Amino acid sequence: MLRERYDPYSLFAAVPQLQLAFEPELAELDRVLDDEPLFRLVRDDLVRRYPRTADLGRPSTPVEVVLRLLVVKHLYSWSYEDTERFVADSLVLRQFCRLALEPVPHHTTLLRWANLIRPATMHRLLDRVVALACAARATRGRQLRTDSTVVETDVHHPSDSRLLADGVRVLSRLVGRARAVVGAAVDAAGALFRDRTRAAKKLSRAIGATMARGRARAEQRRRDLYDRLLAVAQASRRQAERVRRVLDDAPGAAANRLRAALDRFAPLVDRVVDQTTRRVRRGEPVPAAEKVLSLFAPHTALIQRGKARQPTEFGARVVLDEVDGGIVSRDDVLPGNPPDARGLPTSLAHHRARFGRPPVLLAGDRGTDSPENERTAQEAGVARVALPKPGHTTPDRRAHERQRWFRRAQRFRSGIEGRISLLRRRFGWRRCRYHGAAGLERWVGWGVLAHDRRVVARAAARRQAA
Repeated sequence: MLRERYDPYSLFAAVPQLQLAFEPELAELDRVLDDEPLFRLVRDDLVRRYPRTADLGRPSTPVEVVLRLLVVKHLYSWSYEDTERFVADSLVLRQFCRLALEPVPHHTTLLRWANLIRPATMHRLLDRVVALACAARATRGRQLRTDSTVVETDVHHPSDSRLLADGVRVLSRLVGRARAVVGAAVDAAGALFRDRTRAAKKLSRAIGATMARGRARAEQRRRDLYDRLLAVAQASRRQAERVRRVLDDAPGAAANRLRAALDRFAPLVDRVVDQTTRRVRRGEPVPAAEKVLSLFAPHTALIQRGKARQPTEFGARVVLDEVDGGIVSRDDVLPGNPPDARGLPTSLAHHRARFGRPPVLLAGDRGTDSPENERTAQEAGVARVALPKPGHTTPDRRAHERQRWFRRAQRFRSGIEGRISLLRRRFGWRRCRYHGAAGLERWVGWGVLAHDRRVVARAAARRQAA
């Protein structure tokens, strides 16, 4: 049975001698989270856990508690285990999370509830927080700046040898689990359930060791090792196919889970084998868009932004829009590695939908400039468009970009670099710890929500202090 709230109980009233109270920022954040539309958005997702979650079963952790625990987790960049431990030890955080003297839910319970929140709900939550920011006069939406960054997925460096070894390990593990489901009697010789993980790891390490030697001397050795590793991976793939056919006749939920896992990983292993064959045996370059960079996070893209410290990144490109007042009004996780200029019309349309009017000023970097984007912004009613033109410019264009308002707009635009740095350092945008494409969107969305709620709370606290 889905519960919505615990009965009201004030720890502060129970222990007045401790002089417990929220700091001004946390007090304002507490009021922001009391917003009923925010609560209902989360509740509508959590009630989908089972067909009759709202009516049947044991009483759940209340929706209000789940929402506040997730906000605390991302506000302080804690893990789920740290969130459970620190909230349990803090009377102030207990009161903030509306737990009173109830036990803090186990971190695995909180993780299961968090995985039910859909990416679309995260965007609706952000729209609601932006509306609250406007109501609290934290922003007016008159200025818009846009930029993009990369949020890395939680993967190791994607070399072909390690990907092949990962594929053999995953398929061998699933085949081993299938043995307990279908029974060892179906394979008296033992070849059907053979584990090739050790051989694959040994070959992968040997390939890595050849990279430190001289190129001419090690090239042939590396090719021979790759041939042996490919043979092991292909043998594991054929073995998994035979086990998959045996599982077709096996009843039960365990067999269904194994079939789904094999159907998920087997095509990815085939793609890794294909890209390794093309690159190593045939000497063909494999386009970045066709590469598999991780078996566990196949949505990972190879992104080259030309940064001196990190020329190549593995993750997803994220576009964010920020309005005056420091409010991030939109985040968008993009598949692949599209150019920044492609997303500017979407940013303008979203801004008009949220604020009811176009921004007075639009600022972006050189990657967002194009004749189409400038024309789109002017047709949308943007009074001042500050998109510097890359490459060689005409004298008229240089004179245009040297105007005082244009230079001030570019100084305003540079502030979004600091916002990205804050999101990466303070709100987890450096590396995503959730799994899957939906998990990446949730991770990015929770970071933005925690950031914006803090900005709104700080603005309200400053007004009260004044």
